[in-house]
Amino acid sequence: MAIASEDDFQHSSNSTYRIASSSLRADQEALLEKLLDRPPPGLQRPEDRYYGTYIIFFSLGIGSLLPWNFFVTAKEYWMFKLGNSSSPATGEDPGGSDILNYFESYLAVASTVPSMLCLVANFLLVNRVAVHVRVLTSLTIILAIFMVITALVKVDTSSWTRGFFAVTIVCMVFLSSASIVFSSSIYGMTGSFPMRNSQALISGGAMGGTVSAVASLVDLAASSDVRDSALAFFLTATVFLVLCLGLYLLLSRLEYSRYYMRPVLAAHVFSGEEELPQDSPSPPLVASRSSDSHTPPLRPILKKTASLGFCVTYVFFISSLIYPAVCTNIESLHKGSGSLWTTKFFVPLTTFLLYNFADLCGRQLTAWIQVPGPNSMVLPGLVLLRTCLIPLFVLCNYQPRIHLKTVLFQSDVYPALLNSLLGLSNGYLSTLALLYGPKIVPRELAEATGVVMSFYMCLGLTLGSACSTLLVHLI
Repeated sequence: MAIASEDDFQHSSNSTYRIASSSLRADQEALLEKLLDRPPPGLQRPEDRYYGTYIIFFSLGIGSLLPWNFFVTAKEYWMFKLGNSSSPATGEDPGGSDILNYFESYLAVASTVPSMLCLVANFLLVNRVAVHVRVLTSLTIILAIFMVITALVKVDTSSWTRGFFAVTIVCMVFLSSASIVFSSSIYGMTGSFPMRNSQALISGGAMGGTVSAVASLVDLAASSDVRDSALAFFLTATVFLVLCLGLYLLLSRLEYSRYYMRPVLAAHVFSGEEELPQDSPSPPLVASRSSDSHTPPLRPILKKTASLGFCVTYVFFISSLIYPAVCTNIESLHKGSGSLWTTKFFVPLTTFLLYNFADLCGRQLTAWIQVPGPNSMVLPGLVLLRTCLIPLFVLCNYQPRIHLKTVLFQSDVYPALLNSLLGLSNGYLSTLALLYGPKIVPRELAEATGVVMSFYMCLGLTLGSACSTLLVHLI
């Protein structure tokens, strides 16, 4: 990155501007989001008519996490399918019981570990394979796998339960791998757009969880057969994935999005000064970047995003440590009453719906409130404070309990409140860090930085999922 004076200039995705002194850098970073949406002088920015681009990115955000959310939310279906491993005579099978008790942990590990390798591959391909090729390929793979999963709903798997479990895990591996390539590529693309488009994409991810939770509740209430419920459930996701495919193809046709997807060379305009003779980026920088044949420089991205990367990693570590492995096994204290609320709707409502809705609210809140700033130590402090949620969830009515017998919170209200707090803090804090990441680097590194930030997120999910298996066994 050949820049004449790194100390005198700061870059955003849309402009390069001079700072009066180093003492103003903290304020500049804290207010960065306010500067990013201003079009550079001399270029007329098209209007986002009818909020078309915003809606498309929001919908693509839904599609990026919808498959995983539908997988996790369909707990009744997985329990029905995998429960057939129990012997009809005794109703007990140690191996089948192990699959049932720790299925969420197995699923979480299968969804996160392979994603790490795919993120590395995606980073290497940023300048080698066009973003639309990566997006369309990964989205097609997701759609194909979900069609297979939907077709298996009506297949009798009682004679090959372990085989069905293996097929499910393999499907999750490929599904999560394709999903992470899709989501990181789209997220990297939004780095060249104004911040509100990145916020729309991230909020859409939380909406995907809310949609899956609502769809699950509707299916549970409307259908007495878990297979019919699951069929309608997975078909809903399949139809929406087809819609996402069409919306992405539409994106490149919009004038507003074409303006921000233009080549990097057009982005080197300067706000505040029309001419910067000795301090402007040198011609070799543009020439080397325009070739799109080399791997993006990793070291400056890691250095610039280190603090934000820690925040993203730790937020998702705590969230995936608790959700879904721990909180989905918290039962109502009145389950013995046999009511539909305590037996059928308690977990879908208090866990899936409340968590995802609170997550959506937290992410959407960043559209209006963006504090603390990217350079503030308050942000990592708030992230570390979420560690206190772990013992609070463990002390709820998690079942089965083998080692820790004490249930401190003797009310069904507590898991509902804790899930809401977990989701709200996850949505707000993670979105802030993810929004700031691609905006504090030059525009030509925005997409690669988006992939790196996705790697931080995946790292947190992987570590949390692995530790959730250990936590569940300790309880």
